[in-house]
Amino acid sequence: MLRILCVRFSSIGDVLLTTPLVRALHRRHPDAELYFVTKPAMAPLVVENPHLTGVVELGPKERIPDLARRLRALRPTHGLDLHGSLRSAALRWLVPCAWSRYSKRKFARTTLIATKINIYGRHVPVPERYFEAARALHVAPDGGPPEFFLAPAARAHMTHWLAAVGLDLKPFAVIAPGAAHATKRWPIEHWRALTDRLRQLGLGVVAVGGPTGSDRELAAALEPSVINVAGEFTLQETGACLERATVLISGDTGVMHMATGVRTRVVALFGPTVEPFGFFPYTTPARATVLERDLSCRPCSAMGSERCPLGHHRCLEDVLPDQVAAVVQRLVA
Repeated sequence: MLRILCVRFSSIGDVLLTTPLVRALHRRHPDAELYFVTKPAMAPLVVENPHLTGVVELGPKERIPDLARRLRALRPTHGLDLHGSLRSAALRWLVPCAWSRYSKRKFARTTLIATKINIYGRHVPVPERYFEAARALHVAPDGGPPEFFLAPAARAHMTHWLAAVGLDLKPFAVIAPGAAHATKRWPIEHWRALTDRLRQLGLGVVAVGGPTGSDRELAAALEPSVINVAGEFTLQETGACLERATVLISGDTGVMHMATGVRTRVVALFGPTVEPFGFFPYTTPARATVLERDLSCRPCSAMGSERCPLGHHRCLEDVLPDQVAAVVQRLVA
């Protein structure tokens, strides 16, 4: 009997982008046991996934040898290292089974950032790169998007909350103004102008994000034009909010992949990162629009940075609110 470990400890987008592989594994091997190994903070992204037999969480202070002991007890036949970190490498040593990995294309990424020469070759989005780790299991991408399955309790909470804030009968947009790194953040004055345009289109506006850093601060700066729930919703509740929304507008962040996972339309604003990196919204063109500027300085970093290397931040400054609003209007028409 096949018992397969899928190891991806973080982060939000990366975990969700493994779900097309999880879906394909279950369909190809319906009798196999599939276990997802991740951090507790990421577990809500996959805990309701019906394709999985179970989710194994790395405890907050748990040592990798202790996690490995628990994984050995499952008697896995295959291990898919979908992270490529020191911890996942340690599991490959400590948990005997047929392990395999995927290529992160680090040399191609570094070359593109440093020289602007694209040596990636054929474009392969990250969700499809994960399939490289499962070649021996004979699965292939089906072209479908990521899947973020929601618990009934999360949906019930959202139904109650939307009624409480008056959005149960009104279409609304979700915005995610925050990002871990400054160069991935759209300027706050652009967000202010956009929220005004969204309200003119008859949309309510809800701002989501995490409890710390830029997420909460930027969302608070947009009050009272938005309903700010950054830091208040769990991942499951955020997913339920996105599921009920008409559209999400965000930068290159995990929330973008949460939206595609619940089949919500996305307008994504890309600045320092580019499509060859593999993290564009993984869904049909009709459900996602990427706005970006063709600048000779892009890409400037792999995951964003604290300041624009050239000091102008034109990659996002030049994406104007009216342009974003026009895309939203077309999507919701």
